[in-house]
Amino acid sequence: VIVSGWYKGYVIKNKERKVSKRVFIPEYLTWNEEIITSAEMPLVKEVTTTLREWGSIWKQLYVFTSFQVQRLMWDLMEWRSQLLSGTLPSDEFKELKQKVTSKIDYGNKILELDVVVRDADGNILDPERASVISLFRAHEDATAKITERIKEEQSNVQLDHSGVSARIQSSPTHSLYVFVRNFVCRIGEDSELFMSLYDPIKQTNISENYLVRWGDKGLPKDIEMLNSLKVVFTDLGNKDLGREKIYLICQIVRVGRMDLKDTNHKKCTMGLRRPFGVAVMDISDIIKGKTECLWVTMKALVGDIVQIRKEYPHLVDRSTVVARKLGFPEIIMPGDIRNDIYLTLHSGDFDKYNKTTQKNVEVIMLVCDEEGKVVPVSVTTDREVKGQPVLIAEGFSVAIPLEEMPRIHLRFMFRHRSSQESKDKSERNFAMAFVRLMKEDGTVLRDGIHELTVFKGDSKRMEEVSSYLSLPSERSHSDSHKAATLMRSSSSVGGLSVSSRDTLTIATLVCSTKLTQNVGLLGLLKWRTRPEMLKQNLQELKLIDGEEVVKFLQDTLDALFNIMMEHSQTDDYDILVFDALIYIIGLIADRKFQHFNTVLEAYIKQHFSATLAYKKLMSVLKTYLDVSSRGEACEPILRTLKALEYIFKFIVHCRDILLPMMLRELSGALAVVGDGLQDEKRNSVELLNNILEVLSRNDVVRANQRSRVVACMTAILSQMDDRHYSRYIETFTINTYADTMNHKFLDNNSFEVQLWNNYFHLAVAFITQESLQLQHFSPTKRSKILAKYGDMRRLIGFAIRDMWYKLGKNKICFIPGMVGPILEMTLIPEEELRRATIPIFFDMMQCEHNHSGHFRKFENEIILKLDHEVEGGGGDERYMELLQSILLECAQGRPPLLTEVQHFVTLVTGLLERLLDYRTVMSDDSRNNRMSCTVNLLVSPAHFMENYTEAAYTLLLHSKLLKWSEEQCTLQLDFQTPQSQRQLKESLYDTIISYFDKGKMWEEAITLCKELADQFEMEVFDYELLGQKLNQQAKFYESIMKILRPKPDYFAVGYYGCGFPQFLRNKVFIHRGKEYERREDFQSQLMSQFPSAVRLNITTMPGDDIKNSNMQYIQCFTVQPVLEIPPRLRNKPVPDQIINFYKSNYVQRFQYSRPVRRGKVDPDNEFASMWIERTTFITAYKLPGILRWFEATMMIISVILPLENAIETMGQTNEKILTMINQYQCDDALPINPLSMLLNGIVDPAVMGGFAKYEKAFFTEEYMHEHHEDRDKLMRLKDLIAWQIPLLGRGISLHGKRVTDDLRPFHERMEECFKQLKKKVEKEYGVRELVSMKFFIISSTFGIPPSPSVMPRSSGSVSVMDESGVEVEVRMMKTLM
Repeated sequence: VIVSGWYKGYVIKNKERKVSKRVFIPEYLTWNEEIITSAEMPLVKEVTTTLREWGSIWKQLYVFTSFQVQRLMWDLMEWRSQLLSGTLPSDEFKELKQKVTSKIDYGNKILELDVVVRDADGNILDPERASVISLFRAHEDATAKITERIKEEQSNVQLDHSGVSARIQSSPTHSLYVFVRNFVCRIGEDSELFMSLYDPIKQTNISENYLVRWGDKGLPKDIEMLNSLKVVFTDLGNKDLGREKIYLICQIVRVGRMDLKDTNHKKCTMGLRRPFGVAVMDISDIIKGKTECLWVTMKALVGDIVQIRKEYPHLVDRSTVVARKLGFPEIIMPGDIRNDIYLTLHSGDFDKYNKTTQKNVEVIMLVCDEEGKVVPVSVTTDREVKGQPVLIAEGFSVAIPLEEMPRIHLRFMFRHRSSQESKDKSERNFAMAFVRLMKEDGTVLRDGIHELTVFKGDSKRMEEVSSYLSLPSERSHSDSHKAATLMRSSSSVGGLSVSSRDTLTIATLVCSTKLTQNVGLLGLLKWRTRPEMLKQNLQELKLIDGEEVVKFLQDTLDALFNIMMEHSQTDDYDILVFDALIYIIGLIADRKFQHFNTVLEAYIKQHFSATLAYKKLMSVLKTYLDVSSRGEACEPILRTLKALEYIFKFIVHCRDILLPMMLRELSGALAVVGDGLQDEKRNSVELLNNILEVLSRNDVVRANQRSRVVACMTAILSQMDDRHYSRYIETFTINTYADTMNHKFLDNNSFEVQLWNNYFHLAVAFITQESLQLQHFSPTKRSKILAKYGDMRRLIGFAIRDMWYKLGKNKICFIPGMVGPILEMTLIPEEELRRATIPIFFDMMQCEHNHSGHFRKFENEIILKLDHEVEGGGGDERYMELLQSILLECAQGRPPLLTEVQHFVTLVTGLLERLLDYRTVMSDDSRNNRMSCTVNLLVSPAHFMENYTEAAYTLLLHSKLLKWSEEQCTLQLDFQTPQSQRQLKESLYDTIISYFDKGKMWEEAITLCKELADQFEMEVFDYELLGQKLNQQAKFYESIMKILRPKPDYFAVGYYGCGFPQFLRNKVFIHRGKEYERREDFQSQLMSQFPSAVRLNITTMPGDDIKNSNMQYIQCFTVQPVLEIPPRLRNKPVPDQIINFYKSNYVQRFQYSRPVRRGKVDPDNEFASMWIERTTFITAYKLPGILRWFEATMMIISVILPLENAIETMGQTNEKILTMINQYQCDDALPINPLSMLLNGIVDPAVMGGFAKYEKAFFTEEYMHEHHEDRDKLMRLKDLIAWQIPLLGRGISLHGKRVTDDLRPFHERMEECFKQLKKKVEKEYGVRELVSMKFFIISSTFGIPPSPSVMPRSSGSVSVMDESGVEVEVRMMKTLM
């Protein structure tokens, strides 16, 4: 940070010590430039740049190949996450690397991007280190692989990522990812959160607990776990997803005092675990949500833990805890070894003995071996129990090594706990219980409820295994007598006695892939221990529950094939093993276990190793088939045929194991036989390839060997003829060509115009070739090319400039021929190249001016070429700025040329601006934008859609170019037959009149009808057409008077920011809305044309920060058109239907009024301080016109005083009453409700005609004393109030004639209110009288200043102001009814 020549920063060596900022003197600082390189591995960087490049292309190709590109990008993003996770073993990383590079190459090919050549390991080949030949060969190999890959992709139907639900249904295993965001609960002590999945219908836990330890400060105990509390509940199957309800529950246990009310921390016992609360969330639909106190984020993942770690490494990393399901998943894959015992303290019941109150009891569980030593295994923390009876329902798991299981038992110790630490220290264990994990027959503890026997005695004796291990650990009905005996003679059993009053009940669940609770299955798995039972065990396998068999599928299959292999010399067990195998395959074929098909497939491919088992399988299969073919009874044949698929897979896999072994042995004995003589040309090409390959390798070829290779290369070159060398010379560089031109063909004697012309065209063609246009490449490719080769266009462009200036007086030979090529070169979007070459234009102008006295040839040529180049995509606003500034700067040194150059620059930049606008909007989706910039106005009216009025005005422009003559004209628009200008004009008029009729612009249609009628009557004398036209004209007159024409709204739209094209940027346009179009609908449609624009919710002009920003801002609000009465209607009686048309048509001025508060604000009367800030917009053309919108070329801001605002409001109210009276007098069918609402809103005492506030604000002695200059205005306001009474009287009289009987009471009340109002007003402001008449707005008087002022008025007239300074006089006149 630089502040007044000083610097502020850190000392780097003290960065870790958090040293405060220091101030440094610049003289004592030295500057070091540090090159920052990315720490990502090259493959990750390549994936990142590829995704960015594909992302931009995907937007362009969205309509065509969106889903294909989308799938490719999703795969790359997923694999990139896996690469970044750092969790992949080397073999998986290598495999993933091949998949990534293959996917990138495939995507580049289908997107028509550059093919990346790689080595065998997938690394990008460096062209500086690899030879051309090796690059070519690698390119061929890559192309072949990609082509083959495309064929595979086209033949395989890939699963669409949008079908997530289908994927979930098809996958047998699912997981739930949970991220704990926060825990807020006022406990005041440390706490433990136990999160698990719960089935509320069956009232049982589904998963293991996930433990989060939370501190008393509101943060995790381990602060490093903040924002890293993640868990995956895995092993969920389709059955689990099909549960009616699944809850995520969080049990909260506080750790600290016995009672929160205990305040003496020194005396209290600490570290006690007490239940505190629970949080529950219904996650049946797997949604994101939050509870009142616990925030979590959830996401359903498809697959087991191995799969989701691979597919979602950004979510499931090494720090993510895995909470497995309580029980087995629906499928158990080979290699998935598990040995967990889940134990829940179900209930406890402890007698209080001689105590008056129940004591708190703590239960401590220990894992002990047969010698009583505590075994260090994975067990959750101690559990605490309180109360009688006790329902604990706390569960935990015990993970015990498989080899330790026969020696392990669980011991439960019980002791009393107190809230006082002094009492706690003296407490000893008063009872114990235990349970063995394995039975004597080798099976594991059964699942379910176990009521344990509670023993009492000396606390030290309870810890000695000899005292209790021989006793029964569980209660049963048959043990009651035995228990009584133990109580009578406790000494005989180590000093322990059974407590009949105390009980402890536990629930266990064993999840083991190695230990079983079935004796028969255990005998088969451990058949070597009791071989005499092998036959019986094989026969009884069919009696074992299928669910138990598939749990141990791999071990069972291993046992069967081991039996078969170890008895290979006899066939005693072949049929029994075969039948057992058939039974297992049949189980998997059952619908109930069909998802184990993948397990069996995986076993065959990855774990099956009995290479010679195929002999016995084929032997038994042949025996069954032979018996069946003889017609004899063969009971297993049906099951065998159903299992035939997997039987053959076992047999074939045996062969697959043997075949590679045989091939390796044979490969050493076989010699490769040559194909004989090869084609000499092919050998020559291979020889040359090998020579070039060796020459490019510095690390292989020694000096003496290199000389031999060079000699061979020289010998090959000596075989080249003239044709070969001519081809070689043609590849000379342009710079070599230029040097030759300068030395040999520059002077006048040897100057060759055609030769120089060829050079310039060649050079321009070189720098404008498509392969060098870096702006068309992706940023990645562009940066690589610039880093390696630079921008060759700049180098050659500078050479062209130098060559041009060396021509001297010969330059005139290339004007105007070289104007086009030089223009094409200057349009290249490279700043330095443009700055170097644009001055050539001035040199051309100067050269032609010196030769001819003008530069018209140059001017005509550049205008002609500019149109073509810009249409082709060349040029931009920056080019326009450079062209203008550079040419004007060059002209400053040549005063004689300055004026002409300025004129030329103005002409060219104006043309360029319009061409750029035209090109921009031709690719725009907005029809309005295209129409406003379209130069050719002779477009078909069909392009105007339903904008009939705009279409009519556009055709009218064309018709004005035609004459009423018989002169023939060329074909125009859609007319296909030759015709005269009169015929064409008449036809156009008919079309225009039709469009004006559809647009309800009957006034314009009448004007054209009159012109046509005049032609038919006075020129062509076609009275029949004259009659038709007069009838049509009469119909239009009738429509004006009888058909209601909705007034369209007008909207001011401002386009601010440099993100808009030039013709819109920082300008305001007035839009004419459609019939009944609301501002919200118009604004929504407008914003859809500019989806990246930001809507401004202000009506004032935005600041320069918005105008100069690179974004797009749109401002939209409603404006009111200002009435401009045509001169022919002034001072004449005009019906309201006619004058209403001009209120929203033929308008060029629009107003927006914004109330502002100034001065002292009276809270009881807002009118006294209500000023009006009025903005008047003046458009370039009147609306409607050829467009629905025109630019506002002028904006005038004026301020209306509060009194002037009151006068204007009263005048508008009187005009509204007058207008409505006119409407109801002319149309008896109009509903009465609008008139009722208007009149009642004025005469109601609560409103007092709308002028009660005016009286309090302006008609006071204080106001008149302070504002002497407003006396005339006050008189004008009083006059308007007085004139409102006769208008209201006429309206109420009209209302009384039209009101229905049910509204008669309403009308009578309104009449009563009017009488009171009339009495008050006439007393204060005088009496105004009207005759029974029909009312019209008839005249307007000029000469009134912009702010309202008082004009003398005769009795029976009302004044209505417009912003243009015109005061419209409303005069009440009598007409014939």
